[in-house]
Amino acid sequence: MKSDLSFQLESAAWPAFVVEAGGTIRHANQAAIAFFGPKLEGEGLLLSALWAEQGETVEQFLARWERSAAATIPLRYHGKGGSVSTFATYICAARDVQKRYIFQLIRSGDMSSAAISDLSRLGVPEGKPAPGETAIFQKQKLDCATQLTRSVALDFNNVLTGILGHSSLVLSQMESAHPFRTSILEIEKAAARAAEIAQQLAAFSRAEKESPAHANGNLNSVIRRLTEGFQKTRPSTLRWQLQLEEHLYSVKFDESKVQQALAKIIENSLDATEPTGRISVATRNLDITEATQDRTAQLVPGTYVCITVSDDGKGINPEAMTRIFEPFYSTKFGHRGLGLAWVYGIITNHRGGVAISSEPGQGTSVRIYLPATQEIVTDTTLLRCDFDKRRTILMVDDEDLVLTMGKMVLSTFGYEVLTATSGEKALQLLSDTIASIDLVITDIVMPQMSGREFIDQLELRLPGVPILRTSGYLRSGGEDSDLSYLQKPFSSQVLVRRVRQLLQATVLDD
Repeated sequence: MKSDLSFQLESAAWPAFVVEAGGTIRHANQAAIAFFGPKLEGEGLLLSALWAEQGETVEQFLARWERSAAATIPLRYHGKGGSVSTFATYICAARDVQKRYIFQLIRSGDMSSAAISDLSRLGVPEGKPAPGETAIFQKQKLDCATQLTRSVALDFNNVLTGILGHSSLVLSQMESAHPFRTSILEIEKAAARAAEIAQQLAAFSRAEKESPAHANGNLNSVIRRLTEGFQKTRPSTLRWQLQLEEHLYSVKFDESKVQQALAKIIENSLDATEPTGRISVATRNLDITEATQDRTAQLVPGTYVCITVSDDGKGINPEAMTRIFEPFYSTKFGHRGLGLAWVYGIITNHRGGVAISSEPGQGTSVRIYLPATQEIVTDTTLLRCDFDKRRTILMVDDEDLVLTMGKMVLSTFGYEVLTATSGEKALQLLSDTIASIDLVITDIVMPQMSGREFIDQLELRLPGVPILRTSGYLRSGGEDSDLSYLQKPFSSQVLVRRVRQLLQATVLDD
């Protein structure tokens, strides 16, 4: 069977293949060929040739799956030599020219025979999973999804940068009374929302473990800022309770991603809670002397910070709880997204764990465990400061549309903006100008002189100047501190906020 370069699971370690609606296997990865044998390398092989289930055809099964859409199903297959093996099969439907089904086969340990044979349930195996099996299997399913989202995020970023750049350019030239201005503003708003989704895809599709090269931080600072922001936009009748450990252990964490994960959890609590309800956020130190399991969270002995977000809302029904961390699963009507799978990915990439307990009508409690040290870091937030002079920013990017957007947005907020389309031109501009540069924004990937080469030269000329790096490519782990890195595409609000953070941090350091 010919390999299709568009099949993003080609390099996956588990068997995976694409099945057309009629049951023909169209693409298979190398792991599938290794397990099922060379017959998968031919053309037009039917899934029924691998099918080891009794009493139901592939067509009947797919029709039943469409009605139930259970994501993970125990199925039996004929391997090489006639052996029969059971896999937990992760299925999703996709459509390009025609409808197709992606099958991903993951071993999930011993399953009960009743669960294997009773396909009418179209659910997961019965019985209590072996210790650690649930967390391992959940991680495998997330790996499946990351393979599919990685290339989508890259293409999405490139397209959205163009949309945001062009809409900003039109708005900068359009009179305020122009009849089309409202429509262009709506385009920009939609593009900004799409940019947020692209950033979520990029964060979710990170395949490697996070090893953030950050200094230890105090999570109380993040929680205070986050909850203050939510309180400003929510009904005043909503009751907020903060129970933060006064001497909280310090944690090495990616502030942006952990904040995004906490925001998603709080948003879910707010959606489930009445306007007069209660949201509680608590932190506590935790010392574990032996391996501990809190539902799906597997904790090895050590020191942790536990963050608990709880509400008195409508709760989660038992059926939904079994799928709560599945990619693209949501209990919200008409809503599709990465949801709690995204939260799960962020926290487990920090070598932590997530546990959720809930009963219908009794509210929900989400517990996040992050590895910590017993060092205490002072709980501080960025101070608000009014600058006594107009700040000058140098922006370097080989894309004119990005420079146009950046200059328009930052100038609106009172900054003096100088632009250059290459590192060489930026260095020449620095030689010719007498202005004092307070911040430099530069793309990392540029032709001729790369962004990194430009930064090396810049630090020789302006030692200590704060630098904000941007890129449309997914960042590799530990490449830059989060505060000094901005993933494209980005909205005007994100750009201004990051600039302010860097400038304020420089003032605090001084």
